[in-house]
Amino acid sequence: MVALCAVSLSAREPMDRPNVILIFLDDSGYGDYAHNGNPVIETPNISRMVQEGVNFPQFYVTSPACSASRYSLLTGRYPGRSGLGSWVIGPSAARHIHPHEVTIAEGLKSRGYATGMFGKWHLGNPNEKNGLSWDALPLAHGFDTWIGSNVSHDYGNAKLMKSDPSGDDPVKGYKTLAINLPSDPVASTSLTGRYTDGVVEFIKANKHRPFFAYVAHNQPHLGLYVSDEFKGRSRRGLLGDVMAEIDDCVKRIRATVADAGITRNTLIIFTSDNGPWLLFRKTKEHKKYGEARMHVGYAMPFRDGKGSTWEGGHRVPGIFCWPGVIPGNQRILHPASTLDVLPTVFALAEVELPKGRTIDGRDIRSYLDASQFNKPVDDFKFLYSYHDNGPSAIRVGPWKLHVRIGSQLRDNYGFKASRETPLLFQVEQDISERIDRREDEVDRTQSMLAQLEKMEQAIKREGTFWDGR
Repeated sequence: MVALCAVSLSAREPMDRPNVILIFLDDSGYGDYAHNGNPVIETPNISRMVQEGVNFPQFYVTSPACSASRYSLLTGRYPGRSGLGSWVIGPSAARHIHPHEVTIAEGLKSRGYATGMFGKWHLGNPNEKNGLSWDALPLAHGFDTWIGSNVSHDYGNAKLMKSDPSGDDPVKGYKTLAINLPSDPVASTSLTGRYTDGVVEFIKANKHRPFFAYVAHNQPHLGLYVSDEFKGRSRRGLLGDVMAEIDDCVKRIRATVADAGITRNTLIIFTSDNGPWLLFRKTKEHKKYGEARMHVGYAMPFRDGKGSTWEGGHRVPGIFCWPGVIPGNQRILHPASTLDVLPTVFALAEVELPKGRTIDGRDIRSYLDASQFNKPVDDFKFLYSYHDNGPSAIRVGPWKLHVRIGSQLRDNYGFKASRETPLLFQVEQDISERIDRREDEVDRTQSMLAQLEKMEQAIKREGTFWDGR
């Protein structure tokens, strides 16, 4: 009778509040993967997800830097709506993701999901400026449990923390496991493995109910850390070793899902927060990372990387894998973005979109399987954000218009852009953004500039929750 009961508990229909596992890397470029053509980095388990799922070669993040990108992923909203004021907020920033925002975790929790986060937060930190606010950390934003770093592990006061009802931190409900990650290589080296162990146990504990697991790895953000088990594995050196450990995380997660008999109940999404950090090839700052300066990633075949308004800063891997429910080996050429994750997941879980704010993403279920989902997807009209969370460019169809150029490499490849003299590229034909078409496409240039400014003004008019609206 016990066995029969277990079978019935795990036999939830695939569309009955499907589980969602969202794997989100830090600074992992489009070209860091075998399936995207890297000749020496091996990622067989991620490639298997591509073979068994849906791959978006035109998948975007709203910002080429950390906090703003994470905000958009979890809320489905442009960074300009966050009120954070910058693409990265440090541990001493007064602001954090506002309590009135509705995250993926909060929406799914309202439908009875267990919610767990395993990895880097970087959307706020309790400090003197915000009165050690509990609202700055994940449990205030829909997560039942968390283990991870409060900010990127290269900050001098980056902490490894976990949720713990008996925690002795100044902010109740948390416990600090390490207080200065850059000076604690043992803790830093353990992060990928800790997160993987955590999500595996979370899946096992919640296999008989719907769950949402957000796995936000610190890697391959510099400095690079890898456990002894994966050290020296890759022909590509330390970066390849790091990617091998992440790939093994994917393998372990999928094996746990399969062993629990819930493969058809579980959608796994894999992406990254922005492109690779290329700065350390050009500046003296690389010295504090030693050899890590030689292990920055790849945005190939796109220009530039993290911190850049070029495609290499915003275009990232985008994989949706749900064997037995959506067809495998699909390569969807339509552009999509992390803004689309929340509306799509909420539609699958039958969660209403949040009221009283604009949701900028789209429901892209019909891209995953047009035979099951027939709701048309809105045309792709997308703002690229820069360091102040304001727009740097707009994409409409295959065309991209730059109104300002930014690059951490600082030379901008000889290009300049402004609202008076924008740059226009056809990025499906000219993927490296080399040929400015503005003079050939005067009407298109003016139309796209007008659309950018209209979207920008709409964001400003709506304001942010920090404005007290």
